Amino acid sequence: MPLDYNAPDGRTISIAISRVRASGSPEEYRGALLVNPGGPGGAGLNYAVAKRGKMPESVQRAYDIIGFDPRGVGHSNPVDCGPLGGLFDHPGPEPVPSTVPQERDYLNRLRAMAGDCREHAGAVSVFINTMNTARDMERIRRALHEPVLNFLGVSYGSYLGAAYAAEYPGHVGRMVLDSVVSPDRWHDFDTQQAFAMLRQRDVLFRWIADHPSLDLGSTPEAVHGQYSRARAALAENPLRGTFGPSEFDHLVYRVLSRTERWEPFARALSAYVHTGNGDGFAPEMPESDQESRNYEAALRTVKCADSTRPSTAEVIGAVRALRSVDPQPVLTGFEAATCRYWPQPRETARLGHPAMPAVLLTQASHDPTTPYPGAKRMQAVLPGSRMVVLRNGYSHGVFASQQNPCVDQTTAAYLVAGTVPPRDVDCQGLGLPAVN
Repeated sequence: MPLDYNAPDGRTISIAISRVRASGSPEEYRGALLVNPGGPGGAGLNYAVAKRGKMPESVQRAYDIIGFDPRGVGHSNPVDCGPLGGLFDHPGPEPVPSTVPQERDYLNRLRAMAGDCREHAGAVSVFINTMNTARDMERIRRALHEPVLNFLGVSYGSYLGAAYAAEYPGHVGRMVLDSVVSPDRWHDFDTQQAFAMLRQRDVLFRWIADHPSLDLGSTPEAVHGQYSRARAALAENPLRGTFGPSEFDHLVYRVLSRTERWEPFARALSAYVHTGNGDGFAPEMPESDQESRNYEAALRTVKCADSTRPSTAEVIGAVRALRSVDPQPVLTGFEAATCRYWPQPRETARLGHPAMPAVLLTQASHDPTTPYPGAKRMQAVLPGSRMVVLRNGYSHGVFASQQNPCVDQTTAAYLVAGTVPPRDVDCQGLGLPAVN
């Protein structure tokens, strides 16, 4: 693939792809289905195998599932940002600034992150963006000799699918966009997500209070108090010398995105509060292995290459707005704040096109990672698209993820038979989890 599509005869890069063959008869075969797990920064080679195993059988029989590592990720010229301003050093500094001097320190850490990316990734990083990945997808389509691109994009993958539609509306085939990112600038999306995480955390506190066996209090306020005291204790005396409030917030961010993680987290928090046993708080995140380093580097590189950078006032204003709701918001997903110190992008992402065909979106109504209001805004830039909404759903990832028959059957009918629902579809989720 050309590194720079404006210089197609210049430097090239390789994109790694994988293929799992359809299991059905020739009559059932519908072609290739390209999949992307999200991120940005998620590797897709092995994802093709894992995701296929969760798909309805009719989809497995109909499609070759094609995975790929996007440019800058995994086996496709992985981008490297070195130490990323100390992101992999544990324990990390307090991640939520509450005073003007702490805000200055916070900005300095963002500046150091951006500086490390400039030093280690160099000039290549400006070409690691969503529009170029969409162009790579078109090259993959041609290499597979497919007349159109059939695509499943999850989370950031929904944004990538919308970008492909903007660039190649006439080549859009059957496209499923799951857990949908908003069409907004990345810093604005990160801020929306952080507010949604606060709402989800309040739901978690109420859920814990409703289950006395978790032993963290009988009211949401009591649970919140235990949570805050635990976080403060970790700041005073990090577990293992490496697990402090920054690592705790990383864990909480991950917990809030999927409800099956709630009970293990609550039990780990209870054990720490009552006995000081922090074995349930592991591992320290982000981890320092090469895959994690590449993910964190690609995450920031793509976001900052895709949209205009925020001002200092916007970055600090967003933190202060979150702190006005709760003194300890979870800022783990605030990667685009780093873009304050990034070069302006060469090309911002474009999403959707008037000439594209109708596509299918799937979305949980209470997903905190890709909030529902933003998903509706993305739907508005994809003409004729339909949304399958998992009502009473609180987890990130819907199709071939939560095993909801209504969602999976509606989506399979679209992928296999091309059946576009005449209107948006409501499916009923299971709500909040039971306690074992």
